[in-house]
Amino acid sequence: MSLFDFVLNLLLGLALGTLGGLFGIGGGLIAIPALGVLFGLDQQLAQGTALVMVVPNVLLALWRYHQRNRIELRHALALALSSLLCALGAASWAVSLDAERMRLGFVIFLVGLALYNLSRLYSRPAPVVVGLRYPWPWLAVLGSGAGLLGGLFGVGGAVLATPVLTTVFGTSQVVAQGLSLALAAPSTAVTLATYALHDHVDWLLAAPLALGGLLSISWGVRLAHALPERLLRVLFTVFVLLCALALGLKL
Repeated sequence: MSLFDFVLNLLLGLALGTLGGLFGIGGGLIAIPALGVLFGLDQQLAQGTALVMVVPNVLLALWRYHQRNRIELRHALALALSSLLCALGAASWAVSLDAERMRLGFVIFLVGLALYNLSRLYSRPAPVVVGLRYPWPWLAVLGSGAGLLGGLFGVGGAVLATPVLTTVFGTSQVVAQGLSLALAAPSTAVTLATYALHDHVDWLLAAPLALGGLLSISWGVRLAHALPERLLRVLFTVFVLLCALALGLKL
């Protein structure tokens, strides 16, 4: 890799890290379409390479969210442990699937997620509660579903968990994004290990992306706490639709 390529990839990592911090997703949701469109990687290789950036970004963003809004440990553990177990099985299955079908499935997932978030913009907002609307062990059910999704697509668990936490469990958007990062941290790590064992990671490409993400993700977290909650949801919906469009053009 030339110095010019390294700098370009570093700049891309800076942009992805900022978006990851802003939306509480570690940057992987947009990194996968970017790697597929800009670098021509197949779906599994794009997912595995993106995870090299996602794992450290998620850990740093989790720490930043915890500093600003303390994350309840038992809530985080219920999400994280159930997600970890399900992600391991889903990732082992995902590396053996057809790449084009995986890409189509990912596009469908993104469109569905965008439509769901769009419907929430025009529905009556659920009242925010102190604590959780339902007993905290129910978080393990959410963690299991999110772990399956995260293991299958490399990312996705956190973006599923965030709207469920706000709509079903009654948390604020910022608290939901922090808990979603706690859910994603162990599952993304085990998914990365699984993809790496099956040679679905381009480490040379991933290194500058990961460095750029680490340098910029705190900016996104700071911005997330400064923006109005409705605007944050609008931006997230637009962001997901753009990702789906970019990947859909590759099919």
